Amino acid sequence: MLAVRSRKPVGYDDVPTLPLYRSAPALDVRLEEFELFAIDRLRVLKGISDGLSRGKKHDEMEKLIKGLWKANMRHPQASEAINKDIISHFVLRLVYCRTDELRKWFLSMETALFRHRFRNERPEAQRSLMAEFGLAYKKVDSSELESVMDKLAQVARSTSQSLPTVDAIFYKVPFEEVPELVASRRVFICKGNAYIAMSQVVSLVATHFRSHLSKALILTNRKWTSTIVEQEKNRLTPIVEALSTSYLGPDYSQPKEFAEISLRDIDDIAKSSFPICMRHLFEKLREDHHLKHGGRMQLGLFLKGVGLKLDDALAFWKAEFSRKVGAERFDKEYAYSIRHNYGREGKRMDYTPYSCQKIISSTPGVGDHHGCPYRHFSEENLTAALSRMGVNSRALSDVMNKVRNKHYQLACTLTFEAVHGTSCEAGINHPNQYFSDSQIIMKSKNQSTAKDTQMEIESS
Repeated sequence: MLAVRSRKPVGYDDVPTLPLYRSAPALDVRLEEFELFAIDRLRVLKGISDGLSRGKKHDEMEKLIKGLWKANMRHPQASEAINKDIISHFVLRLVYCRTDELRKWFLSMETALFRHRFRNERPEAQRSLMAEFGLAYKKVDSSELESVMDKLAQVARSTSQSLPTVDAIFYKVPFEEVPELVASRRVFICKGNAYIAMSQVVSLVATHFRSHLSKALILTNRKWTSTIVEQEKNRLTPIVEALSTSYLGPDYSQPKEFAEISLRDIDDIAKSSFPICMRHLFEKLREDHHLKHGGRMQLGLFLKGVGLKLDDALAFWKAEFSRKVGAERFDKEYAYSIRHNYGREGKRMDYTPYSCQKIISSTPGVGDHHGCPYRHFSEENLTAALSRMGVNSRALSDVMNKVRNKHYQLACTLTFEAVHGTSCEAGINHPNQYFSDSQIIMKSKNQSTAKDTQMEIESS
């Protein structure tokens, strides 16, 4: 594999380690690395997205991003870390160039990552990056700086920034190039120019980075649709199309903490520990004694993942469907697909329960009950369903705000916290994770209750 060497020779602190991703490197990349590098970077970007959605403060986000980068973007060979950085960016550029919604998300997350990394470059390296963008702004000379020092100090005090000093470095740039700083009134403007401190240069550089990446995504999309998608239809195209909805968490194809659930307890467990998507399907199955294919797959694989054994699954589905279609028809038309999901028919694959990403991206039609209620329900129906789960009015308002902003997994996380009365810092990314975490909490509560009861008996 042809390597792209780090641009930072030992002792050269003015050379940045942060690539600008101007053009794709001429590399021979193994197909395995193509996918694995992209997944690692995607973990970083999705972590950033979750942090922003949860309203984390600036310092919290800086700590979060630093941890995400360290955990996911390291390479066994330190000299090859820059290769992984560049390759992963361009792979995800292919993945996220394909629709307006995907481009918007990728653009926001990559810009947030760029801001963090730029802030952590040395001042000399930051100036080098400015030069690479062609931002050849001259520093404000000492006499001009002295003449506006009072104004700069006023702005700093009004926005709780550090007061400027006589040896501080300021640049004078057209105000339209720093819209973020202007909107938040964090700069002094005079005659159409904004005076920005060295510590604020990140806003200027990030604006140019975002503009460059936005244009590049449009061009990449044109190339993707005109040539790449067809040329690579048997090799890269399936990988690229799957990555945007990839689930990056633990494997829930087999139950973990809880070996199995019994048919005797399934109704109680559904009420206490099923996420709303599975609870809705479960209730509709009990009510209508039937689910269409999408609903059977979504609920069936979930039940498999939480520990419902094959014999119990067949008995469970047959008991419901027989009331609608009869036992003979169930055996002929439906039993095979259940055995297939458990790897007992066909290719005998171990099928995995659906992740939140897969459920959210589904498109249920008329009469279907699968999908994500946070995305696919009307506000009225969703509010009613959440109220039945015991979500109080205050938490309900927070959940609906996240839904309106299309943060569906965060809405589910807030629901989990409201129902269980505890925080869920990791966030909900999979229905089976919701179940597993819920069962841990329920088990802990039951043990605590049993302990309290025993103490009361012993003291009486």
